[in-house]
Amino acid sequence: MKQYYFTTQKMCVGYENKPLIKDVEITLEKGEILTLIGPNGAGKSTVLKSVAGQLALLGGTVYLGESAVSEMRGNELAKKMSVVFTQKVRAELKTCRDVAATGRYPYTGRFGVLSKDDWRIVDEVMELTHVTDIAGQNFEKVSDGQKQRVMLARALCQEPEIIVLDEPTSYLDIRYKLAFLSILKEMRQKRNLTVIMSLHELELAKIISDKILCLKGEYVERYGTPEKIFETDFIRRLYGMENDGFMQDERFCAYIRQLSTI
Repeated sequence: MKQYYFTTQKMCVGYENKPLIKDVEITLEKGEILTLIGPNGAGKSTVLKSVAGQLALLGGTVYLGESAVSEMRGNELAKKMSVVFTQKVRAELKTCRDVAATGRYPYTGRFGVLSKDDWRIVDEVMELTHVTDIAGQNFEKVSDGQKQRVMLARALCQEPEIIVLDEPTSYLDIRYKLAFLSILKEMRQKRNLTVIMSLHELELAKIISDKILCLKGEYVERYGTPEKIFETDFIRRLYGMENDGFMQDERFCAYIRQLSTI
């Protein structure tokens, strides 16, 4: 039986013991990129929080290698997995460099003192994520897009093997959307980083992903390579476009047909 780096077995997720999505089965090799797509409210964020151990599973297991995520201690998991979610980060009076540096916490011991080597890693990651020019600025006063890149830097400062991101391109213009995803691809190539994320931009999902998980309703709609996912009729069904008006339907179909040429 093939051994995967990341797997979920019969994962059931939800809130207050109420299942939202059942029997989620994911298999990823190290260095693969998985993107979750689906309409708003489909449960993408819930799946990501459950994968990251921030939300207790209602059933099943999430594995990193042979280890169950639920059985890994805080620092042990933090050295393997980092997360970037959309919630606000409290960083009063902290510079962007200070915020990025908090990603070194799994390595700093009880007192949280960064060594010269820690700061070297912080500065290297900030350069990689294109935020060196705002390193000394107050984190609270930079733009949402800049905050998003600083939070990516913070996550990469953990030197993780896998990173989980919830809508990481939401506040970025097209230039920085592409730059952000290029960083992830570069980290995959250089460090064999595994990525699990959600995206609204289907064209970007097709370009960057090795696997795509489609969510709608109680069970996973489809899981596979982009070539298997981006088929016009299926995407229309996934986003509930079958019964919409003719013009809207035609525009969406044209959009999906365009995806097939990417």
